[in-house]
Amino acid sequence: MASTSVQGITSSSSSSSSSPPLYMYDVFLSFRGKDTRNNFTSHLYYNLAQRGIDVYMDDRELERGKTIEPALWKPFEESRFSIIIFSRDYASSPWCLEELVKIVQCMKEKGHTVLPVFYNVDPSETYEKAFVEHEQNFKENLEKVRNWKDCLSTVANLSGWDVRNRNESESIKIIAEYISYKLSVTLPTISKKLVGIDSRLEVLNGYIGEEVGKAIFIGICGMGGIGKTTVVRVLYDRIRWQFEGSCFLANVREVFAEKDGPHRLQEQLLSEILMERASVWDSYRGIEMIKRRLRLKKILLILDDVDDKKQLEFLAEEPGWFGPGSRIIITSRDTNVITGNDDTKIYEAEKLNDDDALMLFSQKASKMTSSLKISWNYQSKLWVMLMAFH
Repeated sequence: MASTSVQGITSSSSSSSSSPPLYMYDVFLSFRGKDTRNNFTSHLYYNLAQRGIDVYMDDRELERGKTIEPALWKPFEESRFSIIIFSRDYASSPWCLEELVKIVQCMKEKGHTVLPVFYNVDPSETYEKAFVEHEQNFKENLEKVRNWKDCLSTVANLSGWDVRNRNESESIKIIAEYISYKLSVTLPTISKKLVGIDSRLEVLNGYIGEEVGKAIFIGICGMGGIGKTTVVRVLYDRIRWQFEGSCFLANVREVFAEKDGPHRLQEQLLSEILMERASVWDSYRGIEMIKRRLRLKKILLILDDVDDKKQLEFLAEEPGWFGPGSRIIITSRDTNVITGNDDTKIYEAEKLNDDDALMLFSQKASKMTSSLKISWNYQSKLWVMLMAFH
């Protein structure tokens, strides 16, 4: 395997210098060995490895009546991406299906990124014959078989690559380039222990769940440093799997002001959502490309730190540019930048309440000294720090 790995940021309760890396591998490959081991999968593995990408490739099979040891799940839990290679006999393997269930669980609970590849099989394939056999073999546990079916359907509906009737080398190159690109722009991992974030996420999740058949804009407004970017990054990690494609455009204000900034942002938007390299030579042509290529796709788009309506004109001017169910989330210090159409919902980010502020201060102070006692004077609303020497 290649020697390069991507490391994540640990939670606030431990030192980043002494904590182990969150990701041991960049990519975990899930596949049916007898279908693709000696062709597509091995070729993809070596192409990724040659680019300095850490890949975990395991083609073990599960014997009937055996259970998979929990330790065997660690490789994909410690990988940034899982690539699922669906082939003709993929669903006939209980090992592959059990692995798939765990990967989907990791995707839903931890924001793990899952990318399907359809190798000589239609994305709508239901593997009916294989599941009839599973129902016979697992008569006493049909719930397991139903769960396999549900997870297979979930992943098959994610955005990925259909490589049927396409040049294999070219398909592998496209996939490898996409992974390389995503690794180069992947956002740092957010700390797991974030004070005051749950209440904000609850409100935003409410907006996300409204009018499911429509594309809507959601604006997150508030003063600088109040935590808008942090909240939206956590939200993005948690819900992006629900969409056909997703993109997080960070620091829009700064990038847009740079030379060629508008069409560089357009290229990133199209490349990430379509999962292919997009070239935009003119920003006005880029507008037409976005409208034409994304008008039928259910997408999640984050535009972070927008300060001018002109930026939206080039990236996401109105909901009609995107498919039904799309969610375009914009953070800005200025509410006026975001308002303008009836399909925009505004969330005013607020400062931490007293209890959350105390909790945050306590966390920070506890790192400075274990002998610091903290109390809150509710009348004067002043922090009171009492040094206790033992």
